[in-house]
Amino acid sequence: MTVFRIAPAVADAFPDTLIALVTATCLRGREPWPHTTAALEELERQLADGTWRPADETDPRIEAWHTAYRSFGTNPRRIRPSVDALGRRLAKKGTLPRINPAVDTYNAVSVRHGLPAGAFDLDHVTGDIDIRHADGTEEFTPLGEPDTIEHPKPGEIIYADTTSVLTRHWNHRDAHRTRVTEDSTHVVFVLETLHATRDGHLLKTAAEELRGLFDLHAAQTAMHYLSPAQPQATN
Repeated sequence: MTVFRIAPAVADAFPDTLIALVTATCLRGREPWPHTTAALEELERQLADGTWRPADETDPRIEAWHTAYRSFGTNPRRIRPSVDALGRRLAKKGTLPRINPAVDTYNAVSVRHGLPAGAFDLDHVTGDIDIRHADGTEEFTPLGEPDTIEHPKPGEIIYADTTSVLTRHWNHRDAHRTRVTEDSTHVVFVLETLHATRDGHLLKTAAEELRGLFDLHAAQTAMHYLSPAQPQATN
């Protein structure tokens, strides 16, 4: 079992944070996922016909993350929150990337609801996961760059297990070690908001949508929430 924790300093700095954790067990990543394919194609169709556009940096949901990034010393227009980068890519290209069914699923839910999303293969996580400020000594190997080692800046918010950093700049980029592939079977998916008072209902709707899509391709799913009031959850 993996315990997720929000560090007290992060809870104090972002007191309205709410994070949904959707865990899927015995995930079947090599079978067809027609509902995910349909969700992606529907988003792209709505963009093409002008009935929907992804949230951009003028949207309060994205603006909140830009403000958070600046607070810990990251320029959000150079290093963008994941949902911001994904929405910009979709708006520019007209399509979302196809990585694998599990990643495609959380990408679709993320951009549809304007909320950052990520995932960790729990079989490659060591110990528990803390959401905390970096001290600058930690190591991070970016997704797709297994031979690269970076060091987060002191004060940067990270997800980290007992081995190394799992995400930099809170939710800008995931680590290579815990990436989700077609062969990942035990995965936790993360959805986040910094403004639960305003957007908590949106986060919960998105989390239920995500869980529903994974229910179709997993033996079991579970959902937990992290917040300053409930800073720890076991998955």
